[in-house]
Amino acid sequence: MAEDEVDKGKTEVDEERLDRYLALTSRARAKSTPLVELDSDAGRQLAILMRMADDYTADASHFKEKGDYVRSFAAINYAHAWIDAAVKLRLLDGHGDDELFTLP
Repeated sequence: MAEDEVDKGKTEVDEERLDRYLALTSRARAKSTPLVELDSDAGRQLAILMRMADDYTADASHFKEKGDYVRSFAAINYAHAWIDAAVKLRLLDGHGDDELFTLP
């Protein structure tokens, strides 16, 4: 592989990689389930975390549609981090999936 090809891989995000991360975060969002009562203080905190995850996911879709794969990739990683944080804080159950989540 030529040196310029290696550098390109470190500074650009292609559609295949972006789609893989979009799908990964979508699976994490779908798989995780609340461990707290939604009408409790912890449930309200969880709602804030999930709203952030959903907002960043929407941003990722927006940036992808605009062809800005770098910003889309950054946004989807932020979205996944919010979901992962909720699992780590034991507000969401990651159901033992250590590929989608950083489990406690």
